[in-house]
Amino acid sequence: QVQLVESGGGLVQAGGSLRLSCAASGRSISGYAMAWFRQGPGKERELVASIGSGSSTWHAGSVKGRFTISRDNAKNTIYLQMNSLKPEDTAVYFCNARARDVYWGQGTQVTVSS
Repeated sequence: QVQLVESGGGLVQAGGSLRLSCAASGRSISGYAMAWFRQGPGKERELVASIGSGSSTWHAGSVKGRFTISRDNAKNTIYLQMNSLKPEDTAVYFCNARARDVYWGQGTQVTVSS
């Protein structure tokens, strides 16, 4: 079992930055593909960014150049650096771990005011 706990969300003005963290426990995530999803008000959950076990990354077009996913296997943690935030980035952000099983965190709220 893998437990995931997100942190770092909050209220920020448009143009600001936040850094989300997802701390894993129960098992090493070094062999897991990890990802950040988000779900905005009235919207479906969408994939924002992913990072493979070999640290290859992918970012959605809507966040490319503004958000950066990274991982620190020694700390069993992944991050999402979010810069130049926009009101449309407002959402609950979820951490996801995927190997043979899939695990989710409880989410952290990010609110961007205009």
